[in-house]
Amino acid sequence: MAEAGHSPAEYVTHHLKHWATGHDDAFISLQAWHLDTLFVSTVLGLVFLTLFRMAAVRVTSGVPGKLQNFVEIMVDFVDNAVKDAFHGKRDFLAPLALTIFVWTFLWNCMDLVPVDLPPMIAKHVFGLDYFRAVPSADMSATFALSLTVFGLIIIYSLKGKGIGGFTKEFLTHPFGAKLLPANVVLNTVELLAKPISLALRLFGNLYAGELIFILIALLPWWAQTIPGLGWAIFHILVVTLQAFIFMTLTIVYISMAYEHH
Repeated sequence: MAEAGHSPAEYVTHHLKHWATGHDDAFISLQAWHLDTLFVSTVLGLVFLTLFRMAAVRVTSGVPGKLQNFVEIMVDFVDNAVKDAFHGKRDFLAPLALTIFVWTFLWNCMDLVPVDLPPMIAKHVFGLDYFRAVPSADMSATFALSLTVFGLIIIYSLKGKGIGGFTKEFLTHPFGAKLLPANVVLNTVELLAKPISLALRLFGNLYAGELIFILIALLPWWAQTIPGLGWAIFHILVVTLQAFIFMTLTIVYISMAYEHH
């Protein structure tokens, strides 16, 4: 619910500002670290590691508990997704895909927390003026994740084709050696489009979701329930789907980079 004394514009602006190390008024800033994004991402990462570690330590061949069942379902689901798309060794890619899916899903789930709750806790408990709790609504986080995937695309290209094979494909595919400049332009655009599309797709969907929740919070308290509940229920699908899409495209892009064309 909007705080008393704040205009709608001030309320929205306040909720879209980060706890940062420096001046951070620009939409994209290279001069400030978003400490709230780093903090929430670290905590959610530790939650993920703790839960899966607990399941691994308590694993039993007898009747499994609920946590073990859940973890086994997640591992089998992701492993099958990797197996269907990637035909090399899955020792690294399957755990990577699982980490991306679960971590991104937890990022996205923070969008379902009431919009006033994290800033209120940050203000009254830690004395922070600004705090955003949805890492996937921060372009710096989504680009950091997608640039990691971009680096792995290059590594798997070199691993699968060798330096000579990668260079030859980059310079001669798809039009042949005679149209080398066109090949270089096309392949460069294709290569750069992958991390950019990964980052912007996740950011755009979650930023829009966060903004809609903030706008719903501007309504009178008695008018928030129906639109807020309806959007939250729909957003559960968005939260899950965007994590799945990010994981799936990561697997597909790395698989395409690894295989010869």
